[in-house]
Amino acid sequence: MAIRILQRYREVTAEFPTSNLPPMMSGHWLLKRHQASPERTWMDASAALGWATKRFLDNAPMEREDGSQAYASPATKREYAIGVLPVGVDVSWVHYNRAGSIVSLNLVCCPNRHHDFACPLS
Repeated sequence: MAIRILQRYREVTAEFPTSNLPPMMSGHWLLKRHQASPERTWMDASAALGWATKRFLDNAPMEREDGSQAYASPATKREYAIGVLPVGVDVSWVHYNRAGSIVSLNLVCCPNRHHDFACPLS
């Protein structure tokens, strides 16, 4: 039994970089080298945040039934992100939009403070 589990683990590990399966940890996006693209790669945290903020606003979060805000504001999210991205800490913004779909925006640092993976475009 243990040998079959280990074999399956190795198979999944080998398939992960090219599969459509999203990672459980944001830094593991760096293992999906085929999904990296120069137009979604930035050297400046503020440029990356501009991309994320636009997508956040294009997919506005749902509001609570009482009309109050269900998630932190874009300004609050940006303030946190601008402090941690330059030191190699990933940022994930996840929320349900007004249509009820989940929106997940991930800014993954490379080099990464918590993962020692090669940068996909280097």
